[in-house]
Amino acid sequence: MIVRKLSELEPHRVTEGKTWISRRLVLRNDQMGYSVHDTIIKAGTETHLHYKNHLEAVYCIQGKGSVELVESGETFVIEAGTIYALDQNDDHILRAEEEMRMVCVFNPPLHGKETHGPDGAYPVLDDDGNPIG
Repeated sequence: MIVRKLSELEPHRVTEGKTWISRRLVLRNDQMGYSVHDTIIKAGTETHLHYKNHLEAVYCIQGKGSVELVESGETFVIEAGTIYALDQNDDHILRAEEEMRMVCVFNPPLHGKETHGPDGAYPVLDDDGNPIG
């Protein structure tokens, strides 16, 4: 059994970008087949993301914003109690009107050393944290 508390996460499990802070609760080396992240999206920000190598489901538990699909321009309101799943590796823009707290699940699971590339994607990493392909 794995038991972790957000307040007790090891420093390597917390990453921060300009528009977000990700607390990585379950990672690839936990061997669950997915990873789970508690993520804060900073108020008044816009983040372009395109997970070409991962599928992601995002459940909003606090705050309000929107997600726009780049290809179609379709925009969805995201607020507490809303889930969206990027089941087609969707290129999207996440906008936060208020600070948003999200629970994110990735498949394949993240290793923990990933950083967003210029295209908004995470690379797929091997067990040692090296890019595959």
